[in-house]
Amino acid sequence: MFTEQNYTMLCDFYQLTMGNGYFMTDYADKTAYFDLFFRRVPDNGGYAVCAGLEQAVEYIENLRFDADDIDFLRSKGLFNEKFLDYLRNFRFEGDIFAVPEGTPVFPYEPLITVRAPAIQAQLIETMLLLLINHQSLIATKASRIVRAANGRAISEFGSRRAQGASGAILGARAAYIGGCAGTACVISDKLYNVPATGTMAHSWVQMFDSELEAFKKYCEVYPDSTTLLVDTYNVLKSGVPNAIKAFDEVLKPLGKRPKGIRLDSGDIAYLSVEARKMLDEAGYPDCKIVASNSLDEYIITDLLSQGAKIDLFGVGERLITASSEPVFGGVYKLCAVEENGVITPKIKISENVAKITNPHFKKLYRIYDNKTGKAEADLLCVYDEQIDPTKPIELFDPNYTWKRKTFSDFTAKELQVPVFKGGKRVYSPPKLDDIRVHCKKQLDTLWESVLRFENPHNYYVDLSQKLWDIKQNLLNQKNR
Repeated sequence: MFTEQNYTMLCDFYQLTMGNGYFMTDYADKTAYFDLFFRRVPDNGGYAVCAGLEQAVEYIENLRFDADDIDFLRSKGLFNEKFLDYLRNFRFEGDIFAVPEGTPVFPYEPLITVRAPAIQAQLIETMLLLLINHQSLIATKASRIVRAANGRAISEFGSRRAQGASGAILGARAAYIGGCAGTACVISDKLYNVPATGTMAHSWVQMFDSELEAFKKYCEVYPDSTTLLVDTYNVLKSGVPNAIKAFDEVLKPLGKRPKGIRLDSGDIAYLSVEARKMLDEAGYPDCKIVASNSLDEYIITDLLSQGAKIDLFGVGERLITASSEPVFGGVYKLCAVEENGVITPKIKISENVAKITNPHFKKLYRIYDNKTGKAEADLLCVYDEQIDPTKPIELFDPNYTWKRKTFSDFTAKELQVPVFKGGKRVYSPPKLDDIRVHCKKQLDTLWESVLRFENPHNYYVDLSQKLWDIKQNLLNQKNR
């Protein structure tokens, strides 16, 4: 699967130069804490969906430097020979905590926390970001598109427009987590059991002497799963009439029913309405109408608001590339170091306030209202804090500190789970279908105001008083 290729060297060069530096300055065994988080939801949305953890686990388990890797690094003339010996026997020995895939997440929350010797924690940065950023981006976009379809199935059609093979394969996986019903990408079905679906291209219709012959031949070959592409020449003058004729002449005598027709161009809202009338009048009210052609959540919303009679959507390039905002923007930042059992919080300060980090080894809680079952806020705490559900808690809107919310009847759930302990995996990734179900259930706990596309409600992500005080003290110290 994913780990057939050794990706240890898929890292930024400075991770190796820093590693060599740590090794040469006796920092190799100092324990470092890193958080992987993002600062802003793509498309100005109200939430994101985290994904990619399963591949991150596979990557960590298979970290190794081959002999040719060591030879290559030696050829650079930068690395100490003892450091290269260290890499030759390299294995990850740290702890990792992560938010399970499919969970809705929000800015500045640690999706992954790494606690490991400094060299090890530093080395895995690039690949963790690559995996989590990409799949979280696609899962988030898929979730938006699925919500726009309002119960109609979405199939991911984008392999040919993806950025590379892994973009197509893992993108289909992420889209399935986000709620898509299937994919056109066959290898994603083979590797990850994402249901592969498909019918015909325009070339099938063009290959035959007539559109009707093409349709009839397809009905003969696939009588139990016939979906015909009706826009090769003229949807209403020939496409739908010829489809109906093929259904009548081939399927009906066999006692079979067509599955659908597909529209891939033109005024899809208008064409779907007229096609629906024609199919119904011909006795095929159960024949579904599938639409494709550069769709996204906004176009789907517009089509349905115009009364389009579409039952399923195929979404390609704007999903698999998240073309409206193709960067998730996750970062990986040092938040603490540990020496002789003492954890010292670290902070990054910037004139850009959005780039100031939250220090320390942290826990992430989600607060659920016991009366509604809805998620109301997330709370970042220092690792040794416990939330007492018998005592009210007060949270602040992160953008408007004067806006407060108090919760007295609530349940607090810790979101991160242990993934590695002492370099040993302690987490079994769920089946993909279970991740998909988890995603839907967790999205159902969010208020519609958070889920809407335009001007979504700002979900509360606050710091505990203890963590807030630590952060303010560090800011004051660094600004003296």
